[in-house]
Amino acid sequence: MSKNHGVCGGSLAGLVWFGGWLFTMAFAKLLWWQCILGLVVWPYYLGNLARGG
Repeated sequence: MSKNHGVCGGSLAGLVWFGGWLFTMAFAKLLWWQCILGLVVWPYYLGNLARGG
C-alpha cells in the first residue's frame, strides 16, 4: 500500500508561501501594484538563480 504524500506536502508548502507573501506585503507596506509586480518578477529571479545564472 503506497501512500501519496506529495499532495499534502505541496498544499502545505503553497499555504506557507502564500502566508509569507501576505506577511511581506504587510511588513514592507507595499502598494497593490508592487505586490503584483513581485508575484511576476520573483519567480523569474528564483528560477534564474536555480539554473546558476
